[in-house]
Amino acid sequence: MAPSEQKKQEPRQGFTGNHTGEHLVAKGAIAGGIAGGLEALLKYPTYFIKHRLQDDPEHKKYAGTLDCVKKTIRRHGVLGLYRGVGIMLVSGIATVASRFGAYEFFCDELHDENGQISMLNVFISGLLAGVTEAVVAVTPLRTIRLKLINDMHLPRPRYHGMLHGVTHILRREGIRGIYRGVSITVLRQGTNQAIRFFLMITQKEMYMGDDENSLVPMPLLAIFGVISGAANVLGHIPMKWIQKRIQAAKSQKYKKVLDNAATELQVFGPGKFFMTSTIQMLRVGIDVAVTFMVYQCLMENVFDHLWN
Repeated sequence: MAPSEQKKQEPRQGFTGNHTGEHLVAKGAIAGGIAGGLEALLKYPTYFIKHRLQDDPEHKKYAGTLDCVKKTIRRHGVLGLYRGVGIMLVSGIATVASRFGAYEFFCDELHDENGQISMLNVFISGLLAGVTEAVVAVTPLRTIRLKLINDMHLPRPRYHGMLHGVTHILRREGIRGIYRGVSITVLRQGTNQAIRFFLMITQKEMYMGDDENSLVPMPLLAIFGVISGAANVLGHIPMKWIQKRIQAAKSQKYKKVLDNAATELQVFGPGKFFMTSTIQMLRVGIDVAVTFMVYQCLMENVFDHLWN
């Protein structure tokens, strides 16, 4: 096989392609953490409003989304839309930092002597990165976040700030409690990141071809991100729905993930799982696009000059 053909089949190491060395994992984790923090700040107001509306199903407080936004700003100011953002920010930073740090680590371990990595190993690196973020950040922080946000919307909240809430939840739930639903989270995050990294690298390699020094323009990278994020949403909507039910207050009814899945399917039917697929595909696609754009921008334009 000709060298040029080999290059097309074997992507360069890591997501940005030309980063190697002992600081690679640290760079990936820091850049990922910044990207995760920015993503959390951008989407938190919509997340906050969504939960406010879910707590008011009969529209006694709010006539709709716009009314909820207006009343929140009138009562608390614009920053009122960021009430409780602390745990979301911590969760976003920890999740994406562990994801990209782990991905760069596994790519560094799995590349060949020429610095190339096969698409199979790209898939495996993404899978292991997803497993890492599920165990390190997603499962425990999501459980804590849901409990903090639910408490914040009570008439008389029990927790006085994020630190008090986290301490109380850990004392009450224990490690086992905050890791409820970890099995399905590992499965979902592992396959999610395996598919996303695989698709992102595939699209980047198709654009770059044999030119190792070329960079994907940000608008095109955004399109790649939307495609990658949306492509695997449909297959994971059932798992995400089941996971939320497991982590909810009534999760004690379900002893096993499979029992929970059977119960949900029997009660709600298969249509319930896919009801919001279009909106979900758009939202996840945008999230993935923003994360990868910020990550590449930091790795190529900041760390290349400040951290060698």
